[in-house]
Amino acid sequence: MSDTLTIEPFDKENQALLSNAHPQNWENPKPASRYHLVVIGGGTAGLVTAAGAAGLGAKVALVEKHLLGGDCLNVGCVPSKALIRASRAAADVRGAAEFGVSIPPGWTADFPGIMERLRRLRAQLSSNDSAKRFKDLGVDVFLGEGRFIGPSALEVAGSRLNFSKAVIATGARAARLPIPGLWESGALTNETVFSLTELPKRLLVIGAGPIGCELSQAFARFGARVSILEVSGQILGREDEDAARIVQAALKKDGVEIMTSCKISGVEARGGEKIVRLESEGRSMELVADAILVGVGRAPNVEGLGLEAAGVAYDKRAGVEVDDRLRTANHRIFAAGDVCSPYKFTHAADAMARVAIQNALFAGRKKASSLVIPWCTYTDPEVAHVGLYDKEARSRGIKTRTFTQSLKDVDRAVLDGQGEGFVKIHLRAGTDEILGATIVAAHAGEMIGELALAMAAKIGLKTIGATIHPYPTQAEAVKKTADAYNRSRLTPAAKRLLAFWLGRP
Repeated sequence: MSDTLTIEPFDKENQALLSNAHPQNWENPKPASRYHLVVIGGGTAGLVTAAGAAGLGAKVALVEKHLLGGDCLNVGCVPSKALIRASRAAADVRGAAEFGVSIPPGWTADFPGIMERLRRLRAQLSSNDSAKRFKDLGVDVFLGEGRFIGPSALEVAGSRLNFSKAVIATGARAARLPIPGLWESGALTNETVFSLTELPKRLLVIGAGPIGCELSQAFARFGARVSILEVSGQILGREDEDAARIVQAALKKDGVEIMTSCKISGVEARGGEKIVRLESEGRSMELVADAILVGVGRAPNVEGLGLEAAGVAYDKRAGVEVDDRLRTANHRIFAAGDVCSPYKFTHAADAMARVAIQNALFAGRKKASSLVIPWCTYTDPEVAHVGLYDKEARSRGIKTRTFTQSLKDVDRAVLDGQGEGFVKIHLRAGTDEILGATIVAAHAGEMIGELALAMAAKIGLKTIGATIHPYPTQAEAVKKTADAYNRSRLTPAAKRLLAFWLGRP
């Protein structure tokens, strides 16, 4: 029998979620004498591993102590994108006059209704990750806290699971910043912010990474006064500086106050208010907020797994140590997803799970380093990237050539009122080999796939230029970038030869 879990608010939507992700009356099955594969962790990496292995005929056990679906379904991709979509609707209403559409004055965003929709859609999607679905796929689903008790055995809820191979897919959680008084003040993380039912009037966000920027913009569009505090000098510090500048301007346009180079010394709760003490650019100050959201860092879930008993090496900050085939120090045991990867994305966890299946069950030699992993920050505009940044390539001694296409010169972007953005593609100098690319556009996440495919299939930019793209689309910006490359190949000598050949008209 599984432990009783509750989610706030405990309404019909969240009860429906629980009925799929952690059924209250679930009875764990009688363990098989031995499993081909035991998977510990029911997030994306674990679910893909379990379903894939079972589909290939393996005897599989899946162990999850909390909610099936992991972060992505419950506190990550699914709820955040529901929230972001609602915020874009609010922004569309606010900006409708630009398109000649009149909106009656006094309209407001219905935050409780927005959050009810979020919970309803999350519950609807949870059936894909449900215990019943995986049981029907032939997977033995065990709800409870799993712990290795040896190099080839795991214990969960009093049952011993013997295995030939295992995959650790326990994911990661929000990191806890060591700021005095922060957590005592009731600070939110991505694991708790989606439980809100009322809009905070004043929201202070710590961290201007993807989570901080996405949610700051969303809450500002709903009407909250939002301030971001960032320790470094740039928001989205991992991204291209030109991309970060465009996003920063978009956030400010939506009313987000951005303070960089900040050092927070402490937080104090006074009544219903949170007082944040900080230094910024040599000045000491206090900020007052109704809620604080921490959007900084992820910590791998490695505690309490009995990894020492299994002979699995790990680091509390970096996670489970794996080789390029995702094997741990115990070659019976593999790992996949956020617990072992610097790429903490759902699609990266999915891809790593497929590597783990092949290598664990079939003695494969698939390498995680061969994966081409794009990613996207879902601000408005979005920032998507794949491969190397230019500065990253140069630091490795790789000479590059960069081609950039502004969306201001792309018809569809102009018609959509979304001309602030670009496509930037880095090539290996002297070739059309794509080393990396950044796209800033309303739907950059949809556009980056073409370049990820080109890199994975070793298709050069010349071929993209020869590919017909529909007009008018914002994705035409990718082809325009390729056209610029093709024009650059027309050397002065070639131009003279063409002039001679064509002669006078």
